[in-house]
Formats: sequence, C-alpha cells, structure tokens
Amino acid sequence: MGLKIDSVLIHGGTDGDLTTGAVNVPVYQTSTYKQDGLGKNRGWEYSRTGNPTRDALEKLIADLEKGSYGLAFASGLAAINTVLSLFKTGDRLVVSDNIYGGTFRILDNVFKNFGITYTIVDTSDADAVEKALGDDVKAVYVESPANPLLTVTDIEKIAKISHDHGKLLIVDNTFMTPYLQQPIVLGADIVIHSGTKYLGGHSDTVSGLAVVNDKALADRLYYLQNAIGGVLAPWDSFLMIRGIKTLGVRMDRHEKNANRIAEWLSGSGYVTKVYYPGLVSDPGYEIQKKQARGAGAMISFVLDEKYDYKVFFESLKLITLAESLGGVESLVCHPASMTHAAIPADIRKKVGIVDELIRFSVGIEDVEDLIADLEQAIKASEKKEA
Repeated sequence: MGLKIDSVLIHGGTDGDLTTGAVNVPVYQTSTYKQDGLGKNRGWEYSRTGNPTRDALEKLIADLEKGSYGLAFASGLAAINTVLSLFKTGDRLVVSDNIYGGTFRILDNVFKNFGITYTIVDTSDADAVEKALGDDVKAVYVESPANPLLTVTDIEKIAKISHDHGKLLIVDNTFMTPYLQQPIVLGADIVIHSGTKYLGGHSDTVSGLAVVNDKALADRLYYLQNAIGGVLAPWDSFLMIRGIKTLGVRMDRHEKNANRIAEWLSGSGYVTKVYYPGLVSDPGYEIQKKQARGAGAMISFVLDEKYDYKVFFESLKLITLAESLGGVESLVCHPASMTHAAIPADIRKKVGIVDELIRFSVGIEDVEDLIADLEQAIKASEKKEA
C-alpha cells in the first residue's frame, strides 16, 4: 500500500518492535552483540557498523525521501564529510554560491588540503553551472533554498545537466525536509540533511542524514560511514525518529507563520529586502512552487541602515539569538559573524551576506507575538541623530 507522507512519517522505516510489539523502536544501547559462533551472527556485530535503532532511522529517512538507502551520522557535517570522502585528489566540485558556512569551511580548510577543489557558482543559473563542468568536476553540490539567502535552484534542470556531463548531483535538503521537497525524485544522486534542524525539530539532538538510490553508491557510502566512524548514537537515533513523527504538523505551522511574517516584513518599511521563496515577488517563487510543496519557514531580511542591527538582537524578548534553526522555538542569527563567518568577507559581500542581513528561523509560537517582538526590537534599535 502506497502511503502518503503524513503516514510515512509515523509508520515508515521500521514500524515498532516485532519482538515485543512495542509501538516505538527500542533504544538498543549496546556497543556489541553476542555471536552464535565464528562467522555466525544475528545480523549485528558492532554498533559503529550497525545498530537496530539507527537502522530504523536510516530506513525511515530513505522512505521519506523516496530513496532506497539511508545513512545516519553524528552531525550534518559528519554526513557532509563522509559524502565528500567519495572524492580523491584532483577532483573538483561545483558548489552553490551561498551555502552553509560549515560546508564551505570543510571544503576550503580540510578537503582542499587533500587536493579536492571547488568552484563557486550561482546554481540558480543553469548556464553558469554547465560552463563550470570541466573534466575534473565530479559533482555539483546544491542547497535549495540556499543558506542564508534562500536562492532557489531548479533541481531537476541541474540534475539533467549534471548527468548529461557524467557528474553526480548532491543536494542539501535541510531547509525543506522531505515533507516539502524530495530531491531524489527530482534527479539528485545524494541528498543530505542536518537532522539537527527540522527533522529532529526540538533543539535537543545533533545529527546528519544522507539518502541515495543507487546500490553501488550506497555501498561506497556505507563503507565510508563505517571506516570514518561518525555514526549516530542509539539514543539520538531514537530522538530523531520521535521528532520525525510530528514533522508534518510542525512544518505546517512553521510555514503558516513564515508566510505571515514575510508579508509583514515586506510591507513594514523597516527592511530593504526580504528573502523568502513563498513571496510572489521572490525570483525563485515559480521554481519553488514547481518543485516543492511549500516555501518552508526560513526568512532572511536586510534591516534598514537607520536601525542598529546589534541593538536589534539585544532588544528581542521572545525570539532567541542563537546558532541553528528548525526547532519549535524562533531563532535569529547574524550570518556575517555567526553561521557564515568562515566565508571570506569579499565573497560574503558579493553574494549579499551583508552586516545588516538577519536570518530568521520562524518557530511555531503565536505569530502575532512574533511580529510584536520583531517590531518592538526594530523600533528600539533606531539610531539616534547626532
């Protein structure tokens, strides 16, 4: 029976415990497993290699993304590190021009040391992507919507271009989650998530996930997962499964709030730009509408220079200044000095990550309370005339 995604969120992967009938997958808090004899086991040997709780999560994320194979890691960057380990000296990647700062950092400060290089491209421009695909390029790495400027890339189009040139397409789907967007269906070869964010949803665990369709690619990634060892622990796997069960109802509320706030910001007179692909005026609106079920709940906006962004952050009362996103509580951050500080200032400025840019992860609080907090903090930050 083909279940719709709201049912898969609750019953996908391993549905309960076949041994006891428990409706929740147990936490198999063990590092090793009894062997029945030399070369004889019951499917489990050592928990870095495999654990039933983690296995249940890995099957669940594969089902949600409509892929065939899932992998769970200790963090989003552990997932990225493992995926990038597919490549070797002399390989090059084409990457979105506004990606998560941690992704840029690991490419620029870690993998570049091993002779794996990258080219930054506006992946919303398909022609620019195609022009960058030299013989040494092995993969295109896309975030859509991208972090923090919410730039939308046509995943299906970039998948076709990538495959026509014999390249892999890797898509970071953290902002959308499989509830709103399924890049595997659109042609992506590898989908990555920071499960810490919306999938976990409660700011209480750190995790990373990856999904693929191709068995040969999956086998390579499983080998690297085991060899590198950045796997997700059983308890955190349990928390992720629990969080995913409510993803649908949370995302519906997140997005409803975000749409209302984006519209309010656009007409408020307090900002000079709002980045949100749910706005009809956004350049990515039509593509987002075509490839996703919604626009998500991440908004970035540029505060008018007559307001002091530092005072704005200090004046918030309900909304929290913090790293991360995707929890039930609303969070704001300053990309230029926080999430994207690893990116050189000239690149930040070129793509639009200016000092006045504020990234807002819209939570599920009462939307009028959120708007009231934004407004009072902006008014409090108005610069006084000398």
